[in-house]
Amino acid sequence: MSRKKNESIMIGDQIEVKIIAIEGELVRIGIEAPRSVQVHRKEVFDAIREENQLASRQKVDWSAFKQFLPSDKKPIE
Repeated sequence: MSRKKNESIMIGDQIEVKIIAIEGELVRIGIEAPRSVQVHRKEVFDAIREENQLASRQKVDWSAFKQFLPSDKKPIE
């Protein structure tokens, strides 16, 4: 697919990717998408995914949360 300056492509019926400028090897794009759609550069997306994977592997020290629980309440049975 080829696009020139000020031309767009549509992804579905709600996401528009528009070529804003072409300067040598640099292409500036604009993206219009619903706020519910996350839009990231690939390297940022990869970093977020890696951080999430690392966080999901870490063990949680639940004893640290005890300090936030009121001690005068009876446990729920």
